[in-house]
Order: sequence, then C-alpha cells, then structure tokens
Amino acid sequence: MSVEQPVIFVVDDDASAREGIEDLLQSVGLRVMTFGSPQEFLDRVRPDAHGCIVLDVRLPGTSGLEFQKVLADAGIRLPVIFITGHGDIPMSVTAMKSGAIEFLTKPFREQALLDAINAGIEKDRLRREGSNRVLELQQRFERLTPREREVFALVVTGRPNKQVAAELGLSEMTVKVHRSQVTKKMRATSVVELARIADRLGLSPEKP
Repeated sequence: MSVEQPVIFVVDDDASAREGIEDLLQSVGLRVMTFGSPQEFLDRVRPDAHGCIVLDVRLPGTSGLEFQKVLADAGIRLPVIFITGHGDIPMSVTAMKSGAIEFLTKPFREQALLDAINAGIEKDRLRREGSNRVLELQQRFERLTPREREVFALVVTGRPNKQVAAELGLSEMTVKVHRSQVTKKMRATSVVELARIADRLGLSPEKP
C-alpha cells in the first residue's frame, strides 16, 4: 500500500482558477498538482498516492465529462469532483451517474470544495484498502494446490466432508486434511469466513 501523502490533482485550463485552488488547498496542508488540460494530466508522471481529481467541466478539446470516461477506460479510479461556471441540472446528473462525488458551480464556497475533497480522499483510501485486501487474498488463493482449490470450492457451498469426498473421489480423511490446509493457507477461522473470502475473490462455486 502506498504511504504517500494524499494528492489532489486539479485539471482546469484557467490558470488563475488553478492557482486559486492550489493556494486554498496548500493553505490547509494538502498536496496539490495542477494541469492545464486532460492531456497534460495523462502525460505527466504522477505519484501513486490516494487522493482525488478536481476537474473543470468545460475544457478546450476534451470536455471534463468526456475526460471522466477516459479516466474510467484507463483504469484511473480517483474520485472526481467537477467544478464549472456553466453548470446545469442535466450536466450534473450525467456527471454524478458517471461516478463523480460532487458537482460545484462557480463561484463555490471554499468549505464546500474542501468538504468534497476530504470525502474524495477518504473514498479513495477505502477503495485502495479494499483492492489491497483482495490482492492479498488472491495471492493466498494462488498458493493452494489444484486439489485444495477443488476442496475449497465445494466446502464454501456448505457441503459436508463426506459429500465433498464422494464428489472428488477421495477419502473423507483426505478431504479433512485438504480442508485444514485450505483454512490455514487462507488464514480463515471458519467455513463462513472462507465463503466470504470466495465472495471477495469473485469465485462462484457450484451450489449443491
């Protein structure tokens, strides 16, 4: 997990607006990077830190709403806060449906922007923690042997050892040994926890 300080990425073609937001955020101790266009954001090296994007809706070339789709397609999942001097209800609805966490119309209150940014930072932090947790579980799952994965898939559906043994053509004692190894390697304490892990990994075991 990244231990870097959160970064707020500001994308606005208006230099004075960028500077104003940068000054505000730096005044409360936030780290800021500013960009004059979506392409500049994509071209520049950015730290792998949690944070969010403050994005102007009306930009030359690619609009903010179009850029929101570009970010999603590129796998850049930073929360987006839209700012605009020409906002309307349909535009804000489109932005929010596409995943934006806030839509602020200029001139907006400084505190409203700070509140939205703090919410964005927290949302991204939680997302990253969840992603890291899934990655850790995936690595544990990959350490299971092919047979242990078969036992895992059947155990989490609630099948008793005797039924698992019959379906896999194994002795019940062998299934117990594999089940113990699966539980140990996945660092689980119960079948219920194993089932939750299977769900987190997106596994869809066959139901009995």
